Amino acid sequence: MFQFLLKRLATLLPTLIGVTLVAFGLIRLVPGDPVAIMMGERSLDADTHARMMHELGLDQPLWRQYLDYVTGLLHGDLGQSLVSREPVSREFLALFPATAELALVALLVAIVIGLSLGMAAALRRGSWLDQGVMGLATVGYSMPVFWWGLILIMTFSVGLGWTPVSGRVAVEYDVQRVTGFMLIDAALHPEPGAWWSALRHLLLPAAVLATSNAAVIARMTRSSLLEVLREDYMRSARARGLPPARVVLVHGLRNALIPVITVIGLKVGSLLAGAVLTETIFSWPGIGKWLIDAIARRDYPVVQAGILISACCFILINLVVDLLYGVVNPRIRGGR
Repeated sequence: MFQFLLKRLATLLPTLIGVTLVAFGLIRLVPGDPVAIMMGERSLDADTHARMMHELGLDQPLWRQYLDYVTGLLHGDLGQSLVSREPVSREFLALFPATAELALVALLVAIVIGLSLGMAAALRRGSWLDQGVMGLATVGYSMPVFWWGLILIMTFSVGLGWTPVSGRVAVEYDVQRVTGFMLIDAALHPEPGAWWSALRHLLLPAAVLATSNAAVIARMTRSSLLEVLREDYMRSARARGLPPARVVLVHGLRNALIPVITVIGLKVGSLLAGAVLTETIFSWPGIGKWLIDAIARRDYPVVQAGILISACCFILINLVVDLLYGVVNPRIRGGR
């Protein structure tokens, strides 16, 4: 296992180099002058434009800008926002808890619903329950995020008035940011209504993110569990008179979780990507909306940092998933 870990870590360097090239090049392919957008085209003369380009280092050749970018990364510097003039790392750390809270709640909901429905469909194969779950999973996976978000807003926010449309907590609650996770910070607030307000603001965005992920987890759980149920050791467990719940949960589900863990790990990364649209629809103050605004403003350092950090999250999650294989099933060991 240790040798496997070392091999995986050794592959990270070329991957990260490729990510820096992509992050550096993609935003520069987007048409538009960042100085003109930042200063306003009508009030910007040629001398001011040239001076600002020099101050921001944008008048340097691309290879020089890339070397400066990589040098800063090696020193732990993600750069400075062209618009706010604040360090990118400071802005990211201020906004990341909002995205992390949304993604974690959505992932928890998706895992609970997906595993439950997938197991129920596998144990009732061919029944109306199986067909209904698979039909819902197909619909849930096929729905575009922006369309599903707007439908939920029109139904539960505009129509029924049950949930707020945007934000993280009602404006009347002055919740002090201690952890950055609003559910925790609101629970520490002296007014009991603050936590309920934070939960109501979180419900719809989390439901939008969880829907497609729950559908994928349900389909994968059903498929994997059906294969395991046909194995010889499952028939042996039943023949020994073990309780059906123990046979399914201990002997069946544990072995069926191997491909499910892979899907869940990949979905953690997709939650960050899906949060871009979801946070924009619900005006959720996280890194997704932050990146969308940065792209519109041609804020190169912010976009580069967002792409790099998202890629690092994918790499780390994939590494953790591989290591979890050996924990869930002792027969599987990394590197063998």
